[in-house]
Amino acid sequence: MPPGSNSTRRARPLLGTFVEIAVAGAAPAATHAAMDAAFDAVAKVHRLMSFHEATSDVARLNGAAWAHPVAVDPWTFQVIDAALELHRRSAGAFDIAVAPVLEDVGLLPRAAGLPTAADRPLNADEFATAAAIELTGGCRIRFHHAGIRIDLGGIAKGFAVDRAIDALRGHGMPAGLVNAGGDLAVFGPAAETVHLRDPRDPSRLTFRLAIENEALASSARRFDPVRSAQVTGSAVIDPHSRTPVEAIGAATVRAPSCMLADALTKVVMVAGLSAADVLEHYRASALVVFADGGVAITDDLRDTVYLAA
Repeated sequence: MPPGSNSTRRARPLLGTFVEIAVAGAAPAATHAAMDAAFDAVAKVHRLMSFHEATSDVARLNGAAWAHPVAVDPWTFQVIDAALELHRRSAGAFDIAVAPVLEDVGLLPRAAGLPTAADRPLNADEFATAAAIELTGGCRIRFHHAGIRIDLGGIAKGFAVDRAIDALRGHGMPAGLVNAGGDLAVFGPAAETVHLRDPRDPSRLTFRLAIENEALASSARRFDPVRSAQVTGSAVIDPHSRTPVEAIGAATVRAPSCMLADALTKVVMVAGLSAADVLEHYRASALVVFADGGVAITDDLRDTVYLAA
């Protein structure tokens, strides 16, 4: 959404990043009310699904769901339900129960008194998400093993973007954009051009593509421009090997919702081109950059991707 006299942009720190919301084509009073509602929706997701907040649904599940069912907010239940479906359809490539591995590599803080990934036998059947997490009536969730801990991370961020878009639409906005650290969705009559970074050199733009009334998300090796110009290891864990992904440098997914787009980037990072059937099921497209610099693009995205100027 290009800046213009009839557009308004605001940003807030939420979800461990900056969330930017832009609206165009509406009166100022209505615009600000809609943006407030959208930020409120994002803040609600943050409160419910943050790994770090002691009172969040995620923290309560990690602390007690192995002992008894824990009731959660319908939004949290919806995200975990979607995560389990993605786990089944991706043959385990998407797994919200890799939190102990993320703790072991220093990407999540370790909760005191809980077992580490190294303490547990690597039994794929026992620790598969679908086998370890049970959803029951009344938005209640139970873990079937004491070693299970979940991190909703990116899928929750994508869900928050979707709920913010719903809030903008619900307030009658004719066009809008929500961007949460690269998880973004747009709606309205005009397409939005998005530029993608080179995962080996984030200062360099490689591709551009346009999205219209849909969502886009990317996963890549970690990059902190405040600390260093160098990329570091991947934060995406292969649930089968329980180690960070190395073969793929970045994955960008276009999908009908931002929740799906973000989650499917993890599937593509883990499974590579073998994720084609999963992408097709969710009506999603992908661009993959391999660690050696090779690029693969699904056929339905090929005509909309261009080299960055």
